[in-house]
Amino acid sequence: MLLESPQKWSDYELIDSGEFEKLERFGKYFIIRPEPKALWNRQLSEREWMTMAHTRFTTGAGFGKSGKEDSGSWHQLKKMPEQWLIAYKKGGLDFNLRLGLTAFKHVGVFPEQAPNWDYIYSETLAIAKSNKLSEMAPPKVLNLFAYTGAASLAAKCAGADVTHLDSVRQVVTWARTNMELSNLDNIRWVIEDALKFVIREAKRGNKYQGIIMDPPAYGHGPDGEKWKLDELLYDMMCEISRLMAFKDSYLVLNLYSNGYSALLSETLVKSAFGLNLQKDSGAEIEYGELFLEDRFKRALPLSVFTRMRR
Repeated sequence: MLLESPQKWSDYELIDSGEFEKLERFGKYFIIRPEPKALWNRQLSEREWMTMAHTRFTTGAGFGKSGKEDSGSWHQLKKMPEQWLIAYKKGGLDFNLRLGLTAFKHVGVFPEQAPNWDYIYSETLAIAKSNKLSEMAPPKVLNLFAYTGAASLAAKCAGADVTHLDSVRQVVTWARTNMELSNLDNIRWVIEDALKFVIREAKRGNKYQGIIMDPPAYGHGPDGEKWKLDELLYDMMCEISRLMAFKDSYLVLNLYSNGYSALLSETLVKSAFGLNLQKDSGAEIEYGELFLEDRFKRALPLSVFTRMRR
C-alpha cells in the first residue's frame, strides 16, 4: 500500500494540526479550519495559531465527532482578500487556482490530491506521446465529480482532450475560471448527473484513455437525482469499466468517505473490471492513502485511492 503526500509545493503547507483543527498556509495566507481526523494535541499554542492566522472557520458543536459537512462562518483575524490565487508548478505541470472562502469550510482545492495530479499528468503525457507516434488523436480524459478542476488542468497540461463533469453550475464556472487563469483552453464542460452521463456514454460506445473519479458520500444531480456513495459506487464502477479503453489507459478513484479503506477501493475496482483472478489481464493496480504532513512530521490521513493502468 502506498502512502503519498505533496512534495515541494511552495504555495501550500500544513503548519500544525490537532484538537480537531488544522492550521494551513495557502500562498501567503494562513487559515484555521476544522479537521475531524486531527485527534491529537497541537504542537503550537493557541496564541501562536492566532498570531499567524488570517481567518478561522467555525461551525456548530460536534463537528469533529460527527464528521458532518456542516455550514459555518469565517472569522477574519487579519486583512485578506475574499479571493486569491495559488500556483502548482512541477516541470510541465503548471496551472493556477483561484481560491475563496466558502460556507462549507472549503477554499477551492484539496491540497492532499497533488500526488494524483502528478500521476494524471505523467500517465496522460505518456499516452499522448504514444498516440502521436501512432498518428492517433490526443487521449480523451473524463473527470467525474470534478469540482474546481485541478485534475482536469493536470490532464490538459499533458495534452489531453478533457471532459469535465460536475452537477453544480457554480463549481463548473469556478473550474472554467481556473482554466483561463492557467492560460489553457478547450476543456469540455458538462453539468449533469454523473451516473446518467456515464451510462449514456457507455451505450454510445465511447471510450476514454483516462478516467478520474472523486465522488462525494452524498450529492444531487442538477435535476434532483440522488447520489449515495454506498448504494451507487459499484454500479458506477461497472459502467466505468465499459468506458475505459482496453489499452493505453488509466483510472484514478479517490474516496473521502469515513470508514472506506484503500483495500476496499482496490477490491471494488478489481471486481467491477473483472480482474480478481485474471493475472494476465495486463492491468497494474496500486492503492493507498493520501495525507498531509505538518511541520512536526505528523501525518494527517485524508483520503484513500486506487489507480489502475493498462
